[in-house]
Amino acid sequence: MFYCVREHSEELIEKLRYVLNCREDFDRIKHIISEKAEIGDVQRAANFYQLIRYSYASGCDSFGGKPHSMWGNFPLIEQASRRLQKVVIENKDFEKLISAQDSEVSFFYCDPPYFSTEGYYENVGFTTADHERLRNALKNISGKFLVSYNDCPEIRTLYEGYEMYSYERLNNIRQRFDGGSMFGELLIANYDLNERLNIDQQISLYDLEEQNYGDI
Repeated sequence: MFYCVREHSEELIEKLRYVLNCREDFDRIKHIISEKAEIGDVQRAANFYQLIRYSYASGCDSFGGKPHSMWGNFPLIEQASRRLQKVVIENKDFEKLISAQDSEVSFFYCDPPYFSTEGYYENVGFTTADHERLRNALKNISGKFLVSYNDCPEIRTLYEGYEMYSYERLNNIRQRFDGGSMFGELLIANYDLNERLNIDQQISLYDLEEQNYGDI
């Protein structure tokens, strides 16, 4: 899907322009992409994106049954297409990747599985011990890191001494049967999380070009 967003964004948008937000179409598309039918990369990407947007909690498994404007996503697809032009995609163990990409101007945003929910992600292979291994990999880097987690005592203890910011957001998975349910989120960093609020907000495009960004 990301390849098609980058290389064929206009064609992808046209494939999505008149899709229907209905259970019958959702089930039909779900069946199609589960098979190895020769439907073409762009059509398969469009089908997959349709499942994400119209499924319950973006799980691609069951129909969400909620209003959603697919057209409202078109500007996001166009922005992503431009952003992906200079993106390098790697598929490595996070410890090796962090070590290889670390520098004084590197910024790592890490989004590991939430603590005690590792089994929710199939075939990821992220264990409880990997939470500590991630902390150790980030411990002595030259650059900056930001990690997002569920707010729980275990993670607060693991990252004790680092900058932390907690907030609540809607728990999307529980909205169907528990409207308004909130979820505690925790941001952890090795720098002052308020530093951007205390500096001149004018951004130099040339400075941005020199920086090295990593999303783990």
